[in-house]
Amino acid sequence: MLEQEYHAHGRRCVLAIAVGALLTLVAAFFFTTLGMKDAGALQTVDAVARYFDGTIDGGADAAMNKIILLLRLPRVLLAIIAGAGLALAGALMQSVTRNYLVSPFTLGISAAAALGASLCIVLAAGTAMDSDLGIITSAFLLSSACGIIVYGIARRSDLSPTTIVLVGIALNYLFSALTATLEFFAQEHKLAAVIQWTFGSLHRASWEYVAIGGVIVTLGLVAALFYALPLNVMAVSEDETARSLGVNPARLRTIAGFVAVLMTATIISFTGVIGFVGLIAPHMARFLIGTDHRFYLPFTAVLGAALLLVSDTVGKLILYPVTIPVGIVISFLGVPLFIHLILRRGRSLT
Repeated sequence: MLEQEYHAHGRRCVLAIAVGALLTLVAAFFFTTLGMKDAGALQTVDAVARYFDGTIDGGADAAMNKIILLLRLPRVLLAIIAGAGLALAGALMQSVTRNYLVSPFTLGISAAAALGASLCIVLAAGTAMDSDLGIITSAFLLSSACGIIVYGIARRSDLSPTTIVLVGIALNYLFSALTATLEFFAQEHKLAAVIQWTFGSLHRASWEYVAIGGVIVTLGLVAALFYALPLNVMAVSEDETARSLGVNPARLRTIAGFVAVLMTATIISFTGVIGFVGLIAPHMARFLIGTDHRFYLPFTAVLGAALLLVSDTVGKLILYPVTIPVGIVISFLGVPLFIHLILRRGRSLT
């Protein structure tokens, strides 16, 4: 009887993942042409087909097809990739630290990326780093360095979850203070650029970002699923119990941390600071399908992708033609949904 219920639960989880992924892709297909005058239901398909057969410059819809391919479609795909990656990173960190309030933002990675971008914007004028590529590179390097510092210090206490979280919080405050100092002394136009970057936005989306982010997030998901069963043990057991069951807690935290930091650093360097999705999506997935990481991790990625895609679309439409940065919208949409789930399930975050 228990075995039948176990397999039935697994089938329901797989179905939920498949349906969620399908709905997200359908929404992406629809959102790509949403608000475009005279755009047909299959305009995106037509634009992609014309690109591959070399006729993108021809026809009455040539301008519309170029807008879809160069602006609309990369933005939609980057929203899916960024949401999935940030949500997956949050799920990994919550599992290995056994702390459901942890996210990439909590560990200081986002604050480090903001500092890296701010350094380029404020201090690198007239140098080779004074460009979009320079900002991306600096943000990626600083956020990666933050992850290395957190784990380097935490190794002194055998990578205990408490040490990882406390060091991350301390670095978060440090990098935030350094960024605020740069903003205090920055010229007005540079200050505006820094603030705009820290809001988190997808307006810089390009096919290069989509390709790089897609590869990193896909590899991260594959690596996470490879360790799904050890993560099941780590999420509910103390380190001593995990060792007795054949799991090396320090090694697993190092691997999961590397994957989470790599995904987060890559995504945030492209989009700016988007912090909330890495916290709310893992909770939503846990509430809806449980904590078996074979299903929990991919479902978290699907929910993160859907949340960021919907948030970006709402941000573009709610005050059209003004676009509200997705980092702001995700909080407005996510918090009420999060509270509703808590009240509906009647359980605490821990």
